[in-house]
Amino acid sequence: MVWRFSFFLFWQLLGGGLGWWQGGAWGAALGAAVAAWVWFLLDIWRGGRMLRWLRKGDVAHSLPLAGLWGEAVERTRRLVRQHQDLARESDSRLQDILAALQASPNGVVLLDEVGRIEWCNLTAAEHFGFDTARDAMQSIRNLVRDPEFVAYLTEGDFSHDVVLEGRGSSPSRPVRISVQLHTYGEGRGLLLSRDVTALEQAEAMRRDFVANVSHEIRTPLTVLMGFVETLQTLSLNAEERARYLAMMAQQASRMQSVVQDLLTLSRLEGSPLPGMGDWTPVSALLLRCEEEGRALSALLTLNQPRGHELEFVCGGERQGQFQIAGNAMELQSALSNLISNAVRYTPAGGRIVVRWDEQADGSADFSVQDTGPGIAPEHIPRLTERFYRVDRSRSRETGGTGLGLAIVKHALQRHGATLRIQSTLGKGSTFSVHFPAGRLRRERQV
Repeated sequence: MVWRFSFFLFWQLLGGGLGWWQGGAWGAALGAAVAAWVWFLLDIWRGGRMLRWLRKGDVAHSLPLAGLWGEAVERTRRLVRQHQDLARESDSRLQDILAALQASPNGVVLLDEVGRIEWCNLTAAEHFGFDTARDAMQSIRNLVRDPEFVAYLTEGDFSHDVVLEGRGSSPSRPVRISVQLHTYGEGRGLLLSRDVTALEQAEAMRRDFVANVSHEIRTPLTVLMGFVETLQTLSLNAEERARYLAMMAQQASRMQSVVQDLLTLSRLEGSPLPGMGDWTPVSALLLRCEEEGRALSALLTLNQPRGHELEFVCGGERQGQFQIAGNAMELQSALSNLISNAVRYTPAGGRIVVRWDEQADGSADFSVQDTGPGIAPEHIPRLTERFYRVDRSRSRETGGTGLGLAIVKHALQRHGATLRIQSTLGKGSTFSVHFPAGRLRRERQV
């Protein structure tokens, strides 16, 4: 400001001096007035340049102004650049936060004060069927019209979640979504959603498992207690006593089978995965399975006019000795279980074909095909569930506990193998196992 006043005073003195030289005192006054107006107009012109520069907003280019206006230009440029840097930093942080929310496995929906969607991630769009572009700033009430959700919003108690049917849910493949609203700021809302289908299915399976275990053990235990009471209270002859004891032994054996299978499942789930250090010849594995299958078939068809037609086809054996990595006992138990199931459920005179086929990529398929009664399509996805039976009476007649295929599934999964089931009602079934190439090797015979 001192320099600016000095510059103005300099113009006054210059104008006054020139006026005095030309016209004396009146000339000095006129010259000072003219000098003041010139300085004033020049200052307005410089101020106008700065105002136009500010209106254009082009802070990348400075103005060649000196003095007060030049300093104002530089200070303005500095402040604008600071605000631009802060805005870029804030935008970068916002994008990082949105990217983190986008990567969240849970659905995230940001709502404004009146419940309109400001932003949602792709998971939430999948859960609710939103279109992220079309549904922006649309009311959540108009887009999610589930009565339970509407009641949840109306009630206003957001201390708990509400479980809704997910998009694409069907009776055969239910989808369940847990939704909870969290309020923040001045009436804004954070709506979180997560897929709880697997949790609910696991909880349902746990309840079914406990109920089934209780039933499977309670039934033979009740029979045993009844027979024991009968033996204790009644006077029976030797034949009746022997018959009751035989039935008691049968029920005890049934309980023992259930407990043994439960222990097997527990051991499979709790033990470390089998490594790649132990290799078992496939031919020896299949030979033991064949022996067990033929022995069981002979036992079940002992009094039948015709037995089962069993065929074992092991392709690729001529090219070398196949070996498989893993626990030999678990593998034999799983493969033998598939064969014994086919033998138990195939009527006498039926045909059972067991195959081992090497694939071009080094993997292999083990399959058991039978001509039994077959399985309806709605039962196939649940066959490997614990205690699930298509026909409970038929399963008990054949001595099944309902845990066999669950054990097979776990044993195969531990070896990286997958179980596939194909069946046609009235025509038979095919249970096939795919072993990955990493679990197999072939040694050339010398």
